[in-house]
Amino acid sequence: MKLDREAILEAALALLDEVGMDKLSTRLLAERLGVQQPALYWHFRNKRALLDAMNGEILRRAHDRKLPLPGETWDAFLRENARSFHRALLARRDGARLHAGSEPDPGDLDMVEAQLAAVVGLGVPAPQAMTLLIALGRYTVGCVLEQQATPPDAEVQQQALDAAAASRPLLAEAFASYRKAGPDALFEIGVDLMLEGAKARLAGEPAPAAASIPKKRRAAKGR
Repeated sequence: MKLDREAILEAALALLDEVGMDKLSTRLLAERLGVQQPALYWHFRNKRALLDAMNGEILRRAHDRKLPLPGETWDAFLRENARSFHRALLARRDGARLHAGSEPDPGDLDMVEAQLAAVVGLGVPAPQAMTLLIALGRYTVGCVLEQQATPPDAEVQQQALDAAAASRPLLAEAFASYRKAGPDALFEIGVDLMLEGAKARLAGEPAPAAASIPKKRRAAKGR
């Protein structure tokens, strides 16, 4: 096998699916590739660089809704963007753990700028657009972290909790609804709440105060 960046990433992602983040190591990856550990460092200067590249590759392959479609509203786009990110993180074992704490690669900043410009062009001021993108992204990572951290005995724990809640009518009703919905539907509900809240807040904000320029300054500008 030719040892290049693409081959290393392919093997690393397959190994992640097999053993998870806790057991993933450059030593094990080198063994899988049939090379000495230092050979990996010609392509990735350390394990952190490898993990960042793996995260970027996951998003490149599976996160396909980074810009709005023609005619799409800002809230419809942000919903689809969050769904796409959600699917990408779930596509790999421990995908959310791999992504958590990462920063955009400098090479991706043109896309981030284009994404922000698209949302601003659809009517959301830049600061609010950035806040929304970050909030939805962190919410998505959190949802996937919880889902991927589900222990093997989760069903037994849930049954015990539901039994203990049976004598508490409000909790019993809420837990039943929660169990019935499942993680994907609950993710969608949370996204809807965030977007509806953002729309309500934007609708209640005053228009940008160009009229707040003092009269003398306005007159001076008119000369």
